[in-house]
Amino acid sequence: MRKIINIKVPQPVKSEDENNLFSLVLDDHGIILSIEKCAKKEFSYDEDWFGDWLSPRAIDLQINGGLGISFTDLTFNQIPRLLSLLDRLWLDGVEGICPTFVSCPIDQFQLGMEVLNETKKHTSKNRCRLLGAHLEGPFLCKSYSGAHDIESICKPSISALNERIKGFEDDIALMTLAPELKGSFELISRLRELNIVVSLGHSSADFDSAMKAFNNGVTMVTHTFNAMKGLHHRAIGPVGAAARRDDVFLGLIADGVHVHSDMIRLLKILAPKQIVLVSDAISAYGLGDGSFDWDKRLVIVENGLCRLPNETIAGSTLPLLDACKKIANWINDPSAAIWMATLAPRMVLDQKKMTAKSFFIGKNIQSLLRWKMNSCNHQLSWQLAA
Repeated sequence: MRKIINIKVPQPVKSEDENNLFSLVLDDHGIILSIEKCAKKEFSYDEDWFGDWLSPRAIDLQINGGLGISFTDLTFNQIPRLLSLLDRLWLDGVEGICPTFVSCPIDQFQLGMEVLNETKKHTSKNRCRLLGAHLEGPFLCKSYSGAHDIESICKPSISALNERIKGFEDDIALMTLAPELKGSFELISRLRELNIVVSLGHSSADFDSAMKAFNNGVTMVTHTFNAMKGLHHRAIGPVGAAARRDDVFLGLIADGVHVHSDMIRLLKILAPKQIVLVSDAISAYGLGDGSFDWDKRLVIVENGLCRLPNETIAGSTLPLLDACKKIANWINDPSAAIWMATLAPRMVLDQKKMTAKSFFIGKNIQSLLRWKMNSCNHQLSWQLAA
């Protein structure tokens, strides 16, 4: 048995974290048996973490590819490279991903799903897991299409949904759609029957139509502020509608370019318990700057930011936990930043709505992360917990 004291558990609100120190009891194999608040004086323990945070690895709900491959364009001969990407993501602190498909033809999507299912047979202990897929489209608003191929966007209908996902219903975790489009509410109802999370994105929804969507089963916003109406003092749009609630998560690309750092600070004030960090990484992830093929188009990467030749932003190459460290500085709350990248995405996918502490019981500490705040330069860093 082993006891570690003075551990912090990430919390979305600073006041909930500052004075909460926990102790862990582990068995001889490193499995966490209990996590309890520390006593005022701990007289018997094996290790003191002095207020460092413990977290699971990250979960990325929106990632389009990496190391030169795009999930939307997967083929079976790319499986070795896909496995290399999963190994790279594990080293970058990511435990699982929702491989994201942008709007594309049906046969292209179904081939990609078949490749992912074959790749899942090659899981291993120290490799990022493939979770359910994220379908970002094709039932989107064309005027807010962003970097999506507008020819692949289509009108929502049950028949169009069934034709696309037939046979893969259990392999999908999340779908982004524009809820203001005619026919979308029938899709939302069907997706919820299938236990698929529905997210508002690439949408022209205003406050009222967004609120109606949230009342009818939409529980997330995809890359908040991007490809949707923004906050305005007389028209607060879908972001304002989501901030009025406590049951809608806000996916956020925290590279400082998709959304300005000061707007991220404001969003944290408006919706402190709702932000979920996503990478929106594309095929150029892990390849550095340069010009690359993406979704049958050219993408130019400069300082980690990806753009199409027409200057449209097309994702990012910033590792998710690097974004976590950035946002920790911007909002002056490292605990909340860690929560956004590691615990919040689990809560999006979790149907039982587990508490933060419950994610640790039964886990081997070697699979978790330890976070430190450097007192000299005030930079957040992570390492393996063991």
